[in-house]
Amino acid sequence: MKYLNLGCGDRFHPDWANLDLSSTGPGVRACDLRRGIPAKDGAFDAVYVSHLLEHFPRKEAQHLLKECHRVLRPGGIIRLAVPDLERIARTYLEAFEKALCGDPEWQQHYDWIMLELYDQVVRERSGGEMLEYLRQDPISNEPFVQERIGGEARRAREFIEVEQSNRRRASANGFFLRLRRLPNRAWARLLRELLGEKDYRALEAGRFRMSGEVHHWMYDRFSLGRALQQAGFEEPRAVGPAESRIPNWADFHLDTEPDGTVYKPDSLYMEAVKP
Repeated sequence: MKYLNLGCGDRFHPDWANLDLSSTGPGVRACDLRRGIPAKDGAFDAVYVSHLLEHFPRKEAQHLLKECHRVLRPGGIIRLAVPDLERIARTYLEAFEKALCGDPEWQQHYDWIMLELYDQVVRERSGGEMLEYLRQDPISNEPFVQERIGGEARRAREFIEVEQSNRRRASANGFFLRLRRLPNRAWARLLRELLGEKDYRALEAGRFRMSGEVHHWMYDRFSLGRALQQAGFEEPRAVGPAESRIPNWADFHLDTEPDGTVYKPDSLYMEAVKP
């Protein structure tokens, strides 16, 4: 069996061919998937695409699905994981109703679910308001946040700890850090003078929004199933994180951790078959 993992990040397995925008580990090949999948027609038995599709504009996402169709053999399986718009919307409505009734716990949950719904779409800096929320120590509704995003919360906390450590190290070596930053600051100052402050801020925001971090679209069971059918796939159906038509799926620990917990519980998982 030949398996392909697209946009793998740090969730990859040696039995798979792993592609990401930059190499994130041993055996991960750097590839800009907006230009297509570098593989021959019918080269793979299964393709896995986790939390990548939402980072593409709709037309580019549809092109990526067609590319997945092309590189799969007949009878091959595509497996997708995306943020589940339906579950976010249902949780939002529950939080809205209970927050409106004055429930203080659900008012906090409302603040978080609004970030899930909008922050990754509108943010103009890395991490956005979601990262700021996770900087709280303690997070008053941490069990709810953990239930929503699972391993992403742990990764965010690890990022914050590294960031704080780097900041302390930079403070201790401030002079040398400032020297290293001088070329970038000089270039930024020149751009500000050429463009003006307003256009410079627009340039910075545009650069960030083209970096691949923001979400360009969201999917539910209906829209994702329809997108798969439009790409030529058949039998689209939602599945569980450990459930798959891919043999021994759970053993790869891509959607689940070794202890069986779900890595990204806010996900919609869907599979379909190439005729």
